[in-house]
Amino acid sequence: MLRKNIKYLLIACTAATSLLLASCASGPSVRTDTAANTNFSGYKTFSFMAEPATDSAGYTSLITQHFKDAINNEMTALGYKYSETNADLIINFNSNVENRTEVRSTPSASINYGYYNYRRGIYAGFPIFANDVDTIHYKHGTVNIDVIDSVKKQLVWEGISEGTLKNSDLKQPKQAIAKVVGLIFQQYPTQPTAKP
Repeated sequence: MLRKNIKYLLIACTAATSLLLASCASGPSVRTDTAANTNFSGYKTFSFMAEPATDSAGYTSLITQHFKDAINNEMTALGYKYSETNADLIINFNSNVENRTEVRSTPSASINYGYYNYRRGIYAGFPIFANDVDTIHYKHGTVNIDVIDSVKKQLVWEGISEGTLKNSDLKQPKQAIAKVVGLIFQQYPTQPTAKP
């Protein structure tokens, strides 16, 4: 009986650990949306919104510059050219970091010898099932990139990424931004143009 209970406990712990590792291993969630009947091959140039959503009052933040660099790299790889004036596409972007708290409950079991300790060589106590509760604090980030038709003043493509931020992301924001922008642009409607 005791061996059977321990076997079930080990199976449950293994399953819980596998789920936890799978959730930690997954990257950010990326989703996109495209305006119907948009011909992306007609667009050749791009520029940035005069005051992107990441700018603070009156000056360009470092985060804004990191986003511009990363988006510029992705759009250039797709065959677009940057144009300060009269661009076909205007790009806006935003990022948000918020503190979140999650309460996780993990089933656990213990065998208590207690009162019958004097005869534990022959008998074992019954397993006591409980839940271990852990409170986890973490940072959750969201990145939003909007691509706007400058003539129609209409959103033609939107990419959003959401995920948990690691300490390395917070310590090296430029690399983290380049990585997430790259993930978002993997779902852009056109493929990179071939280099001659």
